[in-house]
Amino acid sequence: MIGRLRGTLLNKQPPTLLIEVGGIGYDVEAPLSTFAVLPAVNQEAILHTHLAVREDAQVLYGFATLAERDLFRDLIKVSGIGAKLALTILSGTDADELARCVRDDDVAALTRLPGIGRKTAQRLLVELRDRMPSDLAGATGGDGAGRPQSPENDAREALISLGFKPDDAARRLREVADPSLSAEELIRRALQATVRG
Repeated sequence: MIGRLRGTLLNKQPPTLLIEVGGIGYDVEAPLSTFAVLPAVNQEAILHTHLAVREDAQVLYGFATLAERDLFRDLIKVSGIGAKLALTILSGTDADELARCVRDDDVAALTRLPGIGRKTAQRLLVELRDRMPSDLAGATGGDGAGRPQSPENDAREALISLGFKPDDAARRLREVADPSLSAEELIRRALQATVRG
């Protein structure tokens, strides 16, 4: 299993990034919380990884912290939560907010995330209650540098890949529009606005 990568960050386009380690380029899927704390392109980056081996593919998922990777692993153990939906959850809410939802049985907040219905949210709360540590602070990071070209288009494509319909993704981005924001920050704000209702 590949547990950690340290190398040169060659490309960042949510939800995928490319990191070169020892002359080999690894495509890695990551939540927006990880994108937010990544260094600029062509800088060294360290990712904690989870390798998913399926019948038709091998997919590498990367995270800024071990706590975030552990939370991802807890999420994919929940019945009905696959890796893509787990990334959407981690992109739309931070670990502290997810812990609060579990503690307070806040089904409504979880159902605001794309792809999470009421039954899935209830199952998530029940199954995570015993797995989640009480203190998840530090699982996610703050703001980071974005890509210089077309942040709105990149953000829209990332939201669509996370399960939004194209029209809904465009509408969410219009609600948080700001020409000074990076794609990563636009996506984060759109997802946070979705969670808050």
